[in-house]
Amino acid sequence: MSVNKIILLGNVGKDPEVRYFDNGGAVANFTLATTERGYTAANGTQVPDRTEWHNIVLWRGLAEIAEKYVKKGSKIYVEGKIRTRSYDDANGNKRYITEIWGDNMELLDRKPDGQTATPFPQPPVERNAPETVKPAVEVSSQNPPLEKEEGDDLPF
Repeated sequence: MSVNKIILLGNVGKDPEVRYFDNGGAVANFTLATTERGYTAANGTQVPDRTEWHNIVLWRGLAEIAEKYVKKGSKIYVEGKIRTRSYDDANGNKRYITEIWGDNMELLDRKPDGQTATPFPQPPVERNAPETVKPAVEVSSQNPPLEKEEGDDLPF
C-alpha cells in the first residue's frame, strides 16, 4: 500500500494560465507560495521566514473555476498528489519539474461583507451559536442520561 497526498494552504503567485483542448478539456497552471513563519531560538538566533513555491496543475472543471475565480494573491487550499515529470529544454538538456496535481481546491479569500469567496452557493453557517447547537441525544423520562459504568475511567 502507498499514499501520495499533499495538502497546501497558501497564496497564488501568478494568475492561472488556462489552456483548452480540442476535446473541451482544460488545464490550469499557476504557482502557490506556502510560508513557514520565522522565529527566534532560545539562544537568540533569528530564523527567517521560509517560503516554498509549488507548481499547481488543475484539470477540467477545477481549471475552469481557477480561470474565473483565482487571481494572483488569492488565498487557496489545495489537496492533490505530487507528480514529477521530465522534458528537454531548448538546449536539449533534460529538465525535471515537480508539480501538484490538484484533486480539490477551496477559495479562502474574504469578500468585503465577510462571506467566504466561493463560486458555489453555500448555506450560511453559524459557528458556536447556542440556539443552533442541539444535543445528539435528547434527555427525557423515556431516555434517561447514561450512567457511568464501573471501570470506565477514560479521560474522554
